[in-house]
Amino acid sequence: MLGRVKHFLLIYEAVDDYVVKRAPYRAEHLALCRASAERGELRYGGAYADPADGAVLAFRGADRGVAERFAAADPYVRNGLITRFTVREWTVVVGADYTGPPPD
Repeated sequence: MLGRVKHFLLIYEAVDDYVVKRAPYRAEHLALCRASAERGELRYGGAYADPADGAVLAFRGADRGVAERFAAADPYVRNGLITRFTVREWTVVVGADYTGPPPD
């Protein structure tokens, strides 16, 4: 990957009863997640707990397109389980994915 690797959060807001309604699409969603992780894009992801009303997925990539493409392909988004999603650039300053100079 050319240029500086950046991090992005894909933030999902879900419909009521999301955990129940996602069942028919779960295998396809998880396959998409695994493929993205194998490419080194998706680093972490998971649904909120109590209440399970959304999810956050953390990506690495050259630009926000890595997260936007994932959302466009996600069966949860395509089938209306996600009412809104946001992509935010995330500045990592500590941890396994930190690649910059020590923070001030």
